[in-house]
Amino acid sequence: MFGAFRATSVASGGLLWKTPWKLSVTRKANARSRLKKVDAVIEAVRASGVPIRRQERALELPKEHEMPAKDKYTVFSATAKGYRKGIHKVPKWTRLTLRTNPKGF
Repeated sequence: MFGAFRATSVASGGLLWKTPWKLSVTRKANARSRLKKVDAVIEAVRASGVPIRRQERALELPKEHEMPAKDKYTVFSATAKGYRKGIHKVPKWTRLTLRTNPKGF
């Protein structure tokens, strides 16, 4: 194709999604606030007294202030060097519950 919109080697190659290698300060703060909001919802459901099937499992999860930074911002990955990768590398990481990791990793 000719003209202003012709395919070039630069346009057709290279990275499609440029994910930063570490979380920024703002993204870390947003992740912490999301964890706190989930903790608030779990606590509100527990305080209401309404029995829910998944409530026991939700109450076993650590709260945001109980989690070490390693678990807040990274997840276990068998393929990654050091067996950890940034939480933002996980697809749909803002919608998943990623609070528990294998012991020792």
